[in-house]
Amino acid sequence: MRTIYRLHSAALLSTLLNWTYGDWQAAEDLLQETMVRAWQHLDTLNADPRTLRPWLFTVARRIAIDRFRARVARPPETEPEPLEETAAPGEPFERLLDRATVVSALRGVDEVHRKALIQVYLMDRTVPQAAVALGVPEGTVKSRIHHGLRAARKVVGCGDRCRAEVECGGACA
Repeated sequence: MRTIYRLHSAALLSTLLNWTYGDWQAAEDLLQETMVRAWQHLDTLNADPRTLRPWLFTVARRIAIDRFRARVARPPETEPEPLEETAAPGEPFERLLDRATVVSALRGVDEVHRKALIQVYLMDRTVPQAAVALGVPEGTVKSRIHHGLRAARKVVGCGDRCRAEVECGGACA
């Protein structure tokens, strides 16, 4: 078995690297599986290890095809999220506080302004879409958003100093 590995592993690994588009780990896994199959069939193989290269390449090709088919048949694996994108331990509470701030700010705004803010910021609609939904011209929606944001800033204690939208949560007060 050592002679088979010494004679054929370099050429086999080089070909497997091409088949796996340079994925060294996948190529080594396929090489290892091919050598395991050779070891399992050692008693039925030709006694001369130098003549085994075509058989080894055929086995390696079939194993590679089987792995490709298995990978395509199951859903793709996902990568773990980077650490900066994972939720911080206090995040649910901060979201709750942000939500409470937004709700209290919207309660302090007149109904026409609140409807415009809800359409654009909470329902994520564009100004033209909000205008159609509210049945008013686009300019009216823009005006209502402007005045609604000013009123919401006052409710959360930001006043005119805050240029951030409703999300500031009163942090600048």
